[in-house]
Amino acid sequence: MKYVLVTGGVVSGLGKGITESSVGVLLQSCGLRVTCIKIDPYLNYDAGTISPYEHGEVFVLDDGSEVDLDLGNYERFLDVTLTRDNNITYGKIQQYVMEKERKGDYLGETVQIVPHVTDTIREWVERVAMIPVDGKEGPPDVCIIELGGTIGDNESRPFADALSQLSYSVGRENFCLIHVTLVHVLSVVGEQKTKPTQNSIRDLRGLGLTPNIIACRSTEVLEEKIKAKLSRFCYVPIQNIFSLYDVHSIWHIPLLLREQKAHEAISKVLNLTGIAKEPSLEKWASMVEISDSLNVPVRIAIVGKYTDLSDAYLSVLKALLHAYVAFGKKLVVDMVPSCDLEKTTKKENCISVGQNSHAYEAAWKLLKDANGVLLPGGFGDRGIEGMILAAKYSRENSIPFLGICLGMQIAVIEFARSLLCLPDANSTEFEPETKHPCIIFMPEGSTTHMGGTMRLGSRRAYFHVKDSKSARLYGNKEFVDERHRHRYEVNPDMVASLEQAGLSFAAKDETGERTEIVEVPSHPFFIGAQFHPEYKSRPGKVSPLFLGLIAASCGELDAVLNPVSIHQDNQNMYLEKNKTKVGPKKCFGNETNKKSQKLQ
Repeated sequence: MKYVLVTGGVVSGLGKGITESSVGVLLQSCGLRVTCIKIDPYLNYDAGTISPYEHGEVFVLDDGSEVDLDLGNYERFLDVTLTRDNNITYGKIQQYVMEKERKGDYLGETVQIVPHVTDTIREWVERVAMIPVDGKEGPPDVCIIELGGTIGDNESRPFADALSQLSYSVGRENFCLIHVTLVHVLSVVGEQKTKPTQNSIRDLRGLGLTPNIIACRSTEVLEEKIKAKLSRFCYVPIQNIFSLYDVHSIWHIPLLLREQKAHEAISKVLNLTGIAKEPSLEKWASMVEISDSLNVPVRIAIVGKYTDLSDAYLSVLKALLHAYVAFGKKLVVDMVPSCDLEKTTKKENCISVGQNSHAYEAAWKLLKDANGVLLPGGFGDRGIEGMILAAKYSRENSIPFLGICLGMQIAVIEFARSLLCLPDANSTEFEPETKHPCIIFMPEGSTTHMGGTMRLGSRRAYFHVKDSKSARLYGNKEFVDERHRHRYEVNPDMVASLEQAGLSFAAKDETGERTEIVEVPSHPFFIGAQFHPEYKSRPGKVSPLFLGLIAASCGELDAVLNPVSIHQDNQNMYLEKNKTKVGPKKCFGNETNKKSQKLQ
């Protein structure tokens, strides 16, 4: 087994996860099979109970594990299916060690960080590295490991010690360390500064880890004299120092690495010369070229609770991007804080002055200018009434709408209030004593523990309405497997009344009781899904519901309701062949404004 370790220095948030994913793409293009591991040094058992404002979105895997968002990047870039063991946390390691101690496995010994904790980490990595994640038999060729945080953090020291032991035990020809660091430019000086990187690598060596490659993050291309200086003071060959400067799309990173011959540097360190082929990234490069050339904008308003941090909806944004590229449109996303749509915000604006005094008007303008509306998942009652107003506006004005998890439940609440004339209809999550509970706590859910107790992971949804838009988007399949993360569900006792009022329950679970997809058949495109379709979206393997939203937002839904078109390995190829059907057309709405968030 060959190991590639990715560490970070100077500051956090440099893009270690993107670097790891891009290195994986590059190695895959050389004919190697790749797996990934993310190490998070925090004490939480998993990411499930962490606020999105702390670490971004919680990504959910097929096996139901709630993991760091970087695993979503790995799955999207490498098109693999990871498991809970691919995300190591200090909480998991601590629990494992203490369980062994209680069972008497360390009987007679004093249990310590070294060797017991470090041995557990190393053994965990070696075990998981052998598990295939690409659907093929046999172990992968390379395991790429990302050590979260920044070198020098106290909480990561046991992991650094364990990885140092791993590098020694497997040998230098089987271990390659890539250190991602920041080369900053001080505005008053105007030159790229190397001292923070030198100090970071000194700290790295102090932990028993020697970098083979330095990946330098910077705003501009790294100057050759700066490379030479880093090589001289960090004892790394100049050909192993790579410039990862800012680009407008992370899809460019694998191409940047190939251009700088990173594959040759890694192959030399890992003794893969003659085994690894020349990288073949033609399909990837074609996808990047198509993405860069899109110029017909489609505006989607994401109305949610965590809009201050785009990473809170990272998978949603990526799934939208995949759909835009497949459909040949330019992505424009407006983040609309659901709280700002509420009448309470309007009242506050009337008595306030200053920068935020027009939040209500600004939010409603963004919503009304959108070609389509997306309500993502979330928890808690903050901003719920604003989301209900967004669903109502979309339904009454024939605006394409997609509700995901909480967004679907919001759509049901709004439908009950408006069409069943139940103004107090609500979810028991927000109003436990409501007389008309549209959304209820699932019977099997835990009322005492929060972590890992939701309905999680891949679950099967069976289509009950065969001619529904969602069924057609999924290729008229009998069922689909999608990932879930929820503890509330549509109240089965209200389904009949909602159906009579015009809400279609297009898909349900295997029991036929639990709602999976709802639609308004009379609407051009109004779909709510209890599951999270964004978690399984990939470049070239677009989520059908996201593709449907974009198509409907352009007035071209019929172009994707052909079941053959949804299941091509590369939808870009299909759409290129069918330009007469889905070529660029003028979309509804106005031109983009400065407040839009453009993701390419």
